[in-house]
Amino acid sequence: MEACHAGGSTAATPIINPAGHKLVALIGPPNTGKSTMFNRLTGLRQKVANYPGVTVERHIGTARVDLTREVTLVDLPGVYSLEPRSEDEQVTHDVLHGAMPDLPRPDAILLILDATSLARHLMLAAPVLSLGIPTLLILNMTDELKRRGGAVDAAKLAGELGAPVVLASAVEGSGIDEVRNFLSKTIPAPVRIELPVLNNLSSCRKWSGDVAALADFQKPSPPEWTYKLDRIVLDPVWGPLSFLLVVVAVFQSIFTFAKPLMELVQEMVATSGQWIALGLPESWFRSLLVEGVWGGVGSVVVFLPQILILFAFLAVLEDSGYLARAAVIADRTMAKLGLQGKSFIPLLSGYACAIPAILSTRTIENKRDRIATILVTPLMTCSARLPVYTMLIAAFIPDQPLLGPLLGARAAVMLGLYALGFVAAAGTARLLKSTIFRAEKAPFVLELPPYRLPRPMSIVYRLVDRAKVFLKRASTTILLTMVLLWTMAHLPLQNGVAPPMEASYAASLGRAIEPVIAPLGFNWKIGVGLISSLAAREVIVGTLGTIYGIEGEGNEKGLEAALRQDLNLASAVALLIFFAFALQCISTIAVVRRETASWKWPVLQFTYMGLLAYGSSWLAYTILR
Repeated sequence: MEACHAGGSTAATPIINPAGHKLVALIGPPNTGKSTMFNRLTGLRQKVANYPGVTVERHIGTARVDLTREVTLVDLPGVYSLEPRSEDEQVTHDVLHGAMPDLPRPDAILLILDATSLARHLMLAAPVLSLGIPTLLILNMTDELKRRGGAVDAAKLAGELGAPVVLASAVEGSGIDEVRNFLSKTIPAPVRIELPVLNNLSSCRKWSGDVAALADFQKPSPPEWTYKLDRIVLDPVWGPLSFLLVVVAVFQSIFTFAKPLMELVQEMVATSGQWIALGLPESWFRSLLVEGVWGGVGSVVVFLPQILILFAFLAVLEDSGYLARAAVIADRTMAKLGLQGKSFIPLLSGYACAIPAILSTRTIENKRDRIATILVTPLMTCSARLPVYTMLIAAFIPDQPLLGPLLGARAAVMLGLYALGFVAAAGTARLLKSTIFRAEKAPFVLELPPYRLPRPMSIVYRLVDRAKVFLKRASTTILLTMVLLWTMAHLPLQNGVAPPMEASYAASLGRAIEPVIAPLGFNWKIGVGLISSLAAREVIVGTLGTIYGIEGEGNEKGLEAALRQDLNLASAVALLIFFAFALQCISTIAVVRRETASWKWPVLQFTYMGLLAYGSSWLAYTILR
């Protein structure tokens, strides 16, 4: 039997499994229900981490196979082959070959294939079986196969491949007992299956088709609803229009649905902070805990509902099969900017928060396109800018109609700021792809899965993972920064007590940078706010409130009046533009460093966006002054 080349490997000394369990790898092409099977086997007994030296996430869980034994499962990234072209494929290749530093070579493999696309997905079976690791082929989505009139003889397929085959449906739970039975058996010593190596892609396709035919596979009928919907969704006219409606719906829902939840979380954080303050005697420790630690954590937690709502929508769109179509539609437009369709999703996510948006660039196989997308994503107007925009617009823009009740002056300015960020992102992407990332357009290949109803539990599992990742990666940096700023605002001590804000180290730092920001119409107070906003953009609102001696929710008008004393329309517009362009977010910088595995890109990003913000603000202030 001929097989596709599995690629070479580099030997590595396996690290013993700390739990003493057998290690089982889950592998399969994208959209085969691999993660659903992983969740079905492990439940909530799983954790998320990064592979050492790379930014690809790994899901590791524990699956009970009988009353006394458990195995450790690792969910590998979805791949179509073992030839490493992207970071995801490199990780899968290294794990299966025992070349991943902190993981031993798997004791067994669960190879999950889509039963409705068997002839195509069997191309992955040959290189996996050639590894000589005991492998169970799980033909998933058999419920859909039967519904569409398809069939497959598992026994004949097992005979052709020399490996056991199970028919399963992860969403319905069928076949799970057979999978557990395979895992519960004593895993035998590896027996390498000797297969002639074949590198020709067309021959690989012929081989997988022949094997599927021998297994009595009478291919399922095309999904009727998929073709009907695709006539609209992929139509040159109706496709972009429907796409626009989906984008608007998602965008509006992020803010509409998240607002009450964010207010609830904010109230919970404030109330719990008051309880902590009442339970402790007045001291520097209470001030640090309430204002520094609790305030820092609260500034992150308050945005969690928005992040979860965004990822819930993305999960629904992905599981339903629409997200792949959206990328195809967007590819036509993104190509003009030098990017590809998969860049659209991170840019859309950037309207909520740049951190999860940058994480979502992992779906982009081309490294140049991925880094370019990472670099321009923070230019999209994230929700953290809204408090700053709202504060300055309310203070300096009159509340008067422009188009009657449909559009007011303040709303027009807000929309203009969103448009400004998008134009800057588009122009920067074009600049990057025509200079440092100049290259031929990478081929955009994407398999369009049939439309399916999303499974609630699958979405819940992913939201739990996203919440863990966001809180772990974002809150640490913001927390440390808030503690540092609190310390600077309370030093140097004068007769054992904290000095007034004007005499603190924070104020001294503001005055030190005042000569640099004075050409923009900013004073030292704005300078302190700019420094504090590095922790989180919205922190500037609280910082300015503290500097001007205004506290409490009932003094919003007082803050606006105080700002009008120190700023004018020109300087206010300059500050708005500065926040539209500047990368005032340490958490984003940290995530970019993490995702690119280098300080070069976040330094370039911070410098470019800083110069763009400074130059644009100076130009606006000069013209309006």
